Amino acid sequence: MLPSWGACVGLHPREKEHVMGYGLGAFLLAVGLVLALAVTDSVSGVDLTMVGWILAAVGLLALVLTAVTANRARGVRSVETTQHGDGSHTVSERRTEI
Repeated sequence: MLPSWGACVGLHPREKEHVMGYGLGAFLLAVGLVLALAVTDSVSGVDLTMVGWILAAVGLLALVLTAVTANRARGVRSVETTQHGDGSHTVSERRTEI
């Protein structure tokens, strides 16, 4: 059973983007495969099989890109600036993977 759209309410905004990215990719992949493999109708001037393969490829690409960006977004980044007595600054950055 798929979660309802209301299930995304408690998520962080970045997590909602990833949920939507996975959903869009899966939707395009499914529609594309149905058009490419199951539809036998024809439309004048449109090759539905090719449209299906293109949609499937775009859906697969969306899934991969969403997975990559979701994985990159995991972690905590902190930046600390220290001002010394002589007026100089030291900036340190820490990234912790979750």
